[in-house]
Amino acid sequence: MTLTRIPSETRVPAPPRAPAPSKRRIGRRQEAMAGYVFLTPWLIGLIGITAIPMLYSLYLSFTRYNLLRPPEWIGIANYERMLSDPNFRHAVWVTLMFALVSVPLKLTVALGVALLLNRERRGIGFFRALLYLPSLLGGSVALAIVWQAMFGVTGAFNNLLGLVGIEGRGWVNDPDTALWTLVLLAVWQFGAPMVIFLAGLKQIPTELYEAAWVDGAGRIRAFWHVTLPMLSPVIFFNLVLEMINGFQGFTSAYVIGNGNGSPAGSTLLYTVYLYLRGFGNLQMGYASAMAWVFLIAVGLLTVVLFTTGRMWVHYGDGDR
Repeated sequence: MTLTRIPSETRVPAPPRAPAPSKRRIGRRQEAMAGYVFLTPWLIGLIGITAIPMLYSLYLSFTRYNLLRPPEWIGIANYERMLSDPNFRHAVWVTLMFALVSVPLKLTVALGVALLLNRERRGIGFFRALLYLPSLLGGSVALAIVWQAMFGVTGAFNNLLGLVGIEGRGWVNDPDTALWTLVLLAVWQFGAPMVIFLAGLKQIPTELYEAAWVDGAGRIRAFWHVTLPMLSPVIFFNLVLEMINGFQGFTSAYVIGNGNGSPAGSTLLYTVYLYLRGFGNLQMGYASAMAWVFLIAVGLLTVVLFTTGRMWVHYGDGDR
């Protein structure tokens, strides 16, 4: 058998060398490196200020620690202790009452005011800024002190009631009404969800209202069948944020309750009781366990809200 020699001009050429990186690739790498450099402070903060302290608090939740001696490992004793702690159960109940009452009322007032302000009138910007102002104060100590004085025995609220012949009381000193003053304070700070509702109302097409009016719908029917469905994503967004904020309330309850949940524990929110255990009694292990139970509870609540939200949130494109 004779082998045929392939002519040199028909031989398979060697694979070409890989081309040098283009200027575009180099530019992309430089942009990526610049992005990582700018993210470095955030990553350091995330790891050093958030992640490591959280993991350390998880460790402390299984220990007995009073800041004066090294932590002593006790297993799940702190979590078992919560089940038999009457103050813990009371704080959970007060927090549920506060959040489940104040958040729906706050969102209702915010939506109602947003509907009133969703009209182009002279000076409407001034009223929007004026109604948003209480939210800028947030949960400040000064605002809580003013609120405490306003609903005291000689406060402005009782003076107003006296003008119409109604005898007032020490609203913040009465166990039956102290918590409701906190609820009223939370509802009064409706500015942030109001602004978000205003933005959502601006995005609803006017053609939908015109079609509803042509079909004979009045203002109430147009509100139920046009405004609410189209505004449901914004309502859901506000509901999630305000519910989480409601469970995290601390400053106003601490100030109005004189730092111990008074009167008679009626203002003993979960966060206040956690603070008292950790910094009042130096029971850092127990307080850390409470913090992790709180984190898990808020996380589960958020999951429930997102799960149930699929049944009533309308995004306008058929997707849920």
